[in-house]
Amino acid sequence: MAEKRNYYEVLGVDRDADQRTIKRAFLKKARTVHPDVSDDPDAEEKFKELNEAYSVLSDEQKRANYDRFGTADGPMGSGYVDLNDIFGGMGMDDIFSSFFGGGAAGGRRRQTRRQGRDMAISLSVTLEEAALGCTKTISYDRLAPCEDCQGTGLSEGAHEQQCPRCHGTGFVTTVQRSIFGQMQSSSPCPDCGGEGVVIDHPCEMCDGQGRTPNHEKIDVQIPAGISSGRQLRVRGYGEAGYRGAESGDLIVTVAVEEHERFHRMGDDLALEVEIGMAQAALGCTVEVAGIMPDETITFDIPAGTQFGDTVTVDEKGMPRIGGGGSRGRAIAQVRVTVPRRLSVEERELLERFAKSRGEEFAPAPRRSVGDRIRDAIDDILD
Repeated sequence: MAEKRNYYEVLGVDRDADQRTIKRAFLKKARTVHPDVSDDPDAEEKFKELNEAYSVLSDEQKRANYDRFGTADGPMGSGYVDLNDIFGGMGMDDIFSSFFGGGAAGGRRRQTRRQGRDMAISLSVTLEEAALGCTKTISYDRLAPCEDCQGTGLSEGAHEQQCPRCHGTGFVTTVQRSIFGQMQSSSPCPDCGGEGVVIDHPCEMCDGQGRTPNHEKIDVQIPAGISSGRQLRVRGYGEAGYRGAESGDLIVTVAVEEHERFHRMGDDLALEVEIGMAQAALGCTVEVAGIMPDETITFDIPAGTQFGDTVTVDEKGMPRIGGGGSRGRAIAQVRVTVPRRLSVEERELLERFAKSRGEEFAPAPRRSVGDRIRDAIDDILD
């Protein structure tokens, strides 16, 4: 297996290069090796290597890990939620393909849809995080406003001017002869891409689009009580608009993970508690840990409780979103356990109890000397 090249060598930058230098180097090389523009049979592998290098060096935490440990994850992992793999397969390669599809400044095909598109991701949280609310830091790729031109697409001193081909209409009309006579049709102007304007000196960083592929890292606030399928909209963090137009939004769909003890039912939390048959008959109190930190839920089990009965405690479930601090219920389903083995004394007590109620029961099995010895040892250990 071939050894990976040094990421700094792949991008052609020094180890102390700043983020702008790294991004410039990436965009410059990507324009020559991307499979959409290169005829090199190895273009896909070269771009993959270039993208891998950029994805590490453009992220401060990954870069620090790489510089210190030789790997982006470091010795204990990256420390934040990386959501590049849950964009429906949309990574930097697809983002950059969209960048090429957007076209460039005057004389070449350009993106006609000015407003940026929304982007969607899924984010998993634990039930405890959903109960308390939390902040999740996520990293993802998008077309972001160009830092050099502040999203205008213009280099210093440049101007937008009316497209000379379509005279600012954004469309050109063609006339063709056919057996039915002359046929006239209109189509977007190939010089301005339907914009009606061209740039005399486009920004070198974004090639006149006003946006560039970029790694983003943002904090997303998860409200207490959120449930699976709930969507959060982060304004302005979707795809950047074309030449300063409005950016789309980032839509985060939350998935709450299954819990080992609690089963969520709306705002209620259900769980199972085990009690003995004497406790079920006489009644008892059972304490369990709640979903909140250091929280205890006390269930009062009434006398005569049957297997499968439920006991509820109010205000110990999930917080209700918009509920003014109120919470759902904790619902305990009771499981009555029957001992598999009885001591001689325990059996005598149960036999007397059964006789007092007129209940028939099986006679005690004959016990060997070994069984009696094991019982004696168990009694000593107990």
